[in-house]
Amino acid sequence: MKKIKYYFLLLPLVVNAEIKLLDRIAVIVDDGVIMESQIKSQTEEILEQYKNQNINPPSKEILREEIIEKLVLDELQLQMATRVGIRISDAELNQTFIRIASGNNMELEEFIDYLRSQGTSYENLRENIRRQMLIQRVQQGRVSSEVSITDKEFEGFLQTDDSIKSLEPEIQLGQILVKTKEEANEILLKLDSGEDFQQLAINFSKSSSARNGGLLDWKRPSEMAELFANAVDGKDKNWISKPLESGAGFHIIKLIDKRGELVEFEDQWQVRHILMIPSAIRTDEETFEEITSIRERFIDGESFEDLAKEFSEDPGTSSNGGDLGWSGKGRYAPEFEATMLITAVGETSEVFETQFGYHFLQVIDKRNKDITNDLIENRAYNMLFSRKYDEALENTLRSMRAEAFVEIKELD
Repeated sequence: MKKIKYYFLLLPLVVNAEIKLLDRIAVIVDDGVIMESQIKSQTEEILEQYKNQNINPPSKEILREEIIEKLVLDELQLQMATRVGIRISDAELNQTFIRIASGNNMELEEFIDYLRSQGTSYENLRENIRRQMLIQRVQQGRVSSEVSITDKEFEGFLQTDDSIKSLEPEIQLGQILVKTKEEANEILLKLDSGEDFQQLAINFSKSSSARNGGLLDWKRPSEMAELFANAVDGKDKNWISKPLESGAGFHIIKLIDKRGELVEFEDQWQVRHILMIPSAIRTDEETFEEITSIRERFIDGESFEDLAKEFSEDPGTSSNGGDLGWSGKGRYAPEFEATMLITAVGETSEVFETQFGYHFLQVIDKRNKDITNDLIENRAYNMLFSRKYDEALENTLRSMRAEAFVEIKELD
């Protein structure tokens, strides 16, 4: 049983001291308790919120019942955190407050001074946030593992949920329509030689859009003809199709532009590297000298792929010649990314050091990649996960509440 501290006010009288109880146990919850002061504090906060929002609060009885139920669930989860050994360190809590302060454009000390100027106890707020972090950690550990999303379920959600469909970008296409495939292939040759798409549309297209350079109206893929929607799926700006046959003839389409809430393009680099790691039998200096000699062998004409397979100590890339594939900013160690950004396509960096060891890299290629579909799928997955998580959390809390011993003390 958790020890409860009682606070007494001693009022000296002529004969005896009167003892006045300032707090009392309001609810017993398994091995813990909820104090009347906790209910009072929560009540005051909620009534203030109702007042600020100009909303009439429920009756005192209903409000008290709701607050007690919330505090009971919180107490049960905090007890579970204690049982399974979940802790929030002071360092972690400090970082949380630094982020909160930063989000309010303040340094931490400035934020603490502001809280105190508003009559808010930094110490009490710190403890409240620790409790909420513990509760969140319990929920993540117990509920997240129960949520699963199948590929079929995800695809169905993408196809049927209107909130996801509304995230589709609008796309502007250009079109050149001709009668025969031979004509279409001739136009593709002209495009390959650098001629302007819109000018070719004006000169050769049989579509009504020819007079404005073949430009079509902005549309979402779900609003397009299926032939066009399938063709542009996953394509980047300035992509040009091969001839697409329809009842009207042969179409050449160009993806002119995209717009919408989640439309985003990302600079990406294709990089390969060789890594060597200092060890107990090879000092930093020896490692640096060895990888420098390997770099010189590559500069002198040996195969990067063969050298990576023989010498690189990166277990994830050595077998495929050191190739890291395509990636944008923020994926690599800071020193690695900084070196990648200043290395031109086709060039090889000098040897440099990161937390993993000594590297040199080569930038194979660079592109500006349309990542809109990835963002939409991420948003959709998070939405679906959130829905299922909320359902699982509600079931978990209901089960915890049903299994708990809860005794609500009557008011005097």
